[in-house]
Amino acid sequence: MPQRSALVTGAARGIGAAIAEALRAQGVSVLDAGRTDLDLSDPASIAGWLGTHRSGVDILVNNAGINVINDIEAITPEDWAEMVQVDLTAPLQLIQGVSSGMKERGWGRIVNISSIFGVVTREKRGAYSAVKAGLNGLTRTAAVELAPFGVLVNSVCPGYVATDLTRQNNSPADIEKIEATIPAGRLAAPAEIARFVAWLCGEENTYLTGQTILVDGGFTCR
Repeated sequence: MPQRSALVTGAARGIGAAIAEALRAQGVSVLDAGRTDLDLSDPASIAGWLGTHRSGVDILVNNAGINVINDIEAITPEDWAEMVQVDLTAPLQLIQGVSSGMKERGWGRIVNISSIFGVVTREKRGAYSAVKAGLNGLTRTAAVELAPFGVLVNSVCPGYVATDLTRQNNSPADIEKIEATIPAGRLAAPAEIARFVAWLCGEENTYLTGQTILVDGGFTCR
């Protein structure tokens, strides 16, 4: 089996860091792409990074994202534009950039880290739900177009995960209330999401593509 190379955006912390670690444990070489090298808010930065690395990416995990919480009436054009760029346009640009090399090699794996809020929603998640639903739609079309070339594309939609972002957006009291609504009774650990993503990106996944997979402890079943 050839050694695979992966780009995991947002790999410095949280789910992204756990995904990078899980891929390395499988022998995958994870490319170093800090924000100074690859700024997802800047299309020119993405194009520059792809100009150097596009041919060497076998696995792409679009994990990085931002979540500006606000009532629909209070969403600013600036916040909307930034979320669309980072959460939706940047993944598209990266898929466009790396897919040609994957097609030439006849093998590739793309996983878009979406959210349960791309499928369901709650108050103040209007922009976030919109971009994550868009990411799920992009996943399906990319899967259809790339499957004939051996490239599998899926969305993983985590529920509530014990990350800094979750703690930033929810008070301890809020988290207790959230845990009470999850049939599993707790938040997910980042490693639990990462192990599944690593499987999707690996050699054992030979047929699963185009799916929006909720990993949420049963939260959306209620």
